Amino acid sequence: MTRYIALLRGVNVGGITIRSAELRRLFEELGFDDVRTVLASGNVVFSAERADAATLKSRIEHALSERFGYDAWIVLVTHDQLERAVAAFPFDAADAHRQPYVVFTSDAAVVDDLLDDPERFDPDVDPLARGDGVVYWNPVKGTTVDTPFAKLLAKPTFKPTTTNRNLRTLQKLLD
Repeated sequence: MTRYIALLRGVNVGGITIRSAELRRLFEELGFDDVRTVLASGNVVFSAERADAATLKSRIEHALSERFGYDAWIVLVTHDQLERAVAAFPFDAADAHRQPYVVFTSDAAVVDDLLDDPERFDPDVDPLARGDGVVYWNPVKGTTVDTPFAKLLAKPTFKPTTTNRNLRTLQKLLD
């Protein structure tokens, strides 16, 4: 069995409300084991037989769309991938003035798209670093929708392939 984490995009914001119990029940109905949801922001930890990630991702997205009636997008990572991403966070995660974020992608080329011109981002406003299939981002608290990188990340072209999580949330997913 492999431990997976499904990171749902846009859940419990913008009119898409999914209760944790309903989300857990759907994953159990899909045949996954040891299902647990973490916080109310679309995080599901579960175990399943090792499978092709793209097939598993598609199966989950289809089930979410069918059950909850929205265009569902997830990023699917293994527990080991998440553990490595958290361990590699390159900024001071204890800095109380910053939000330690990891931007996950379901398409590795998106990392290149997001960081295609790093000179356009002020490192004091948008501290960014490339990771293995992720982008590390450490903006000042209260600016996470206003910075140039935040505006880039919010473009519709990135909705189907990205989602971001605070490092503290990711650590809860690993517990």
